[in-house]
Amino acid sequence: MTLRPFHLAFPVNDLAAAREFYGGLLGCAEGRSSNQWIDFNFYGHQIVAHLSEDGSGDALKNPVDGHGVPVPHFGIVLAMEDWKALAEKLREAGTQFEIEPTIRFEGKPGEQATMFFRDPAGNALEMKAFASDDMLFAG
Repeated sequence: MTLRPFHLAFPVNDLAAAREFYGGLLGCAEGRSSNQWIDFNFYGHQIVAHLSEDGSGDALKNPVDGHGVPVPHFGIVLAMEDWKALAEKLREAGTQFEIEPTIRFEGKPGEQATMFFRDPAGNALEMKAFASDDMLFAG
């Protein structure tokens, strides 16, 4: 089976800030847009920032491996070297991490590198990587 791109629409309260964050900082190519929304190529997937005065509105956190993981969140599974490069780029840009770049479940099935941060509208993103992609769904 060929993996198909997913589509995710999410609220933002400032399209210019979303454009700078997703297009500028994360390097996501911009697709179609209007004065109400912007399409981005998020590592081959379509994400759409929709202008909303209410913003993201998430406040929930789940405990995972000693961290309060923001719910909801979205992100991508990168190759380990790409994850390390992105973590360094975000640090250099002064990104405030919700959860600092770290390795969790160390020595266990599903060991992964992970980091959480928020876009300018407060939406939570998780970028992760596995030493082996075979461990993505390990129990």
